[in-house]
Amino acid sequence: MILNHLWGLYTHPNEEWQSIDDRHESYFYSFSHIAIISLIPAIMSYYSSAHLGWSIGVGDIIKLTQKSAALMSIGMYFGLMIGVLALAILIHELAKAFDATPSYTQSLELAAYTATPLFMVGFAAFYPVLWFVMVIGLVGLAYSIYLLYTGTPILMHIPEGKGFIYASSVVTCGLVLLAILMATSVILWSMGMGPVYSG
Repeated sequence: MILNHLWGLYTHPNEEWQSIDDRHESYFYSFSHIAIISLIPAIMSYYSSAHLGWSIGVGDIIKLTQKSAALMSIGMYFGLMIGVLALAILIHELAKAFDATPSYTQSLELAAYTATPLFMVGFAAFYPVLWFVMVIGLVGLAYSIYLLYTGTPILMHIPEGKGFIYASSVVTCGLVLLAILMATSVILWSMGMGPVYSG
């Protein structure tokens, strides 16, 4: 089953990372995992934006037209997948500086499984209130970073001390990728691809 590591990453992450390392799946398997998990924030963002409406704490509920919400969600879906693939490439390239020689599949496994809690935050959009989603988002981000720090030494086969520095480098690269994705969104919005609000 494509999502068979999901529960283990929450209940016993160290053992689950070891299980992932013991039997590496194919590149397609890891790609399928992220393709499915990316659907959660994409579908939830569509539903909450087009049907529930967002509350930012003051003023009226904000809703998008269904067409606009669908386009934004599709863009989010592909943006998330591209982001994870780019992070996997960075993980693979950074490995050279830490005397690690992971395959592209191992790099994608680390990127895909560490991104999972962050993408699961999409379920918080069932209650589309900005402060609530932000709090849940911070929890998801913190757990994703925790998974990265615990999984890096195991999957990359390097000592924990070196793994900590490696993981810190990956976090830095991840933040740069996030900034690039946000800047790209702003550019697209300025070109007329921004949200269309429903009356």
